Amino acid sequence: MKKPRRIKTYCPKCKKHTEHEVHKVKKRKASEMKQGQRRFRRVMRGYRGFPRPKPEGREKTSRRIQLKLTCTQCKKSHQPASQRTKKFVIE
Repeated sequence: MKKPRRIKTYCPKCKKHTEHEVHKVKKRKASEMKQGQRRFRRVMRGYRGFPRPKPEGREKTSRRIQLKLTCTQCKKSHQPASQRTKKFVIE
């Protein structure tokens, strides 16, 4: 999927259609203090095995991408719903 670097779309802050800059959101480092991670570390301690079953089948063919749209007038950002795509390029 190809997206232009600037698109004209609705800004919820300005309440009208304005020019927006498009950015791809990167995944941030997962926190070690989250409950799920603490539970996982506790289960993995000692002589136990892996707490979850191994994934069956093959990998999915597409990935979910998150876009971040920044309004050029008010500088506010918003994230529309994610999309699935194999390949993503900002032109």
